[in-house]
Amino acid sequence: MIPGFGLTFGITISMLSVIVLIPLCSLIIYSAKLSPAEFWGIISGKRVLHAYFVSMSTACIASLINAGIGLIMAWVLVRYEFPGKKIMDGMIELPFALPTAVAGIALTHLTTKEGWIGAFFDRFGIQIAYTKAGIVFALVFVGIPFVVRSVQPVLEKLDGSYEEAMEILGGTPAYTFVKVILPEILPALIGGFTMAFARCLGEYGSVVFIAGNKPMDTEIAPLMIMSKLQEFDYEAATAIALLMLLTAFVILLLNSAFQYRAARMVK
Repeated sequence: MIPGFGLTFGITISMLSVIVLIPLCSLIIYSAKLSPAEFWGIISGKRVLHAYFVSMSTACIASLINAGIGLIMAWVLVRYEFPGKKIMDGMIELPFALPTAVAGIALTHLTTKEGWIGAFFDRFGIQIAYTKAGIVFALVFVGIPFVVRSVQPVLEKLDGSYEEAMEILGGTPAYTFVKVILPEILPALIGGFTMAFARCLGEYGSVVFIAGNKPMDTEIAPLMIMSKLQEFDYEAATAIALLMLLTAFVILLLNSAFQYRAARMVK
């Protein structure tokens, strides 16, 4: 029915296979060489579990921050007109374009005791660089575009007549936001949160410099994978990577379930 459907569909399947399916299948096949006891022994190691906990906890905190700040930024970009709006809108996507290693070096310089941000917080005895706070700081930077770009289109298409009707009926701005606006943008906000969480969980380049990489302290799961690869311990690296892959699938599944439930609540 669609002209060229056979060719375009074949190209789509081929690209998905090369880019996504084949690498994921090879990861699973390589992990299958390990016995269940060996696999469990690797992923249940004390150092691996701590690194995984650091990645999960910092990614969750950063994503929650991104959900709040991203919603505010999307609201400002949609509802207000001000000089430099287009520049600010373009800067939102800077973390997408900027190499993660460059971002990591820049953020580290900013948050050390000699940096602009680090020097300010150092006056109060707060250290950012080489701590979990530094990891969260870097993850907020890389994750914020996902929330903004998820919520922004929904806000742009939101019918303002519902808000006007609520105001006529005497609803306060806060009540109008909770009862009218939030249910409409909730699926997009959940989607942005989960995408930011997935990105933060697997982030390496922008975190490795600012984290300090202290074992049993600020070591993250992606760094554990790189360390195992440098030691030529491919079995351990593959096992940890497979655990991260399964976590990513669970996140996507939860994302779909939450978005579906939120959409049904709106209807």
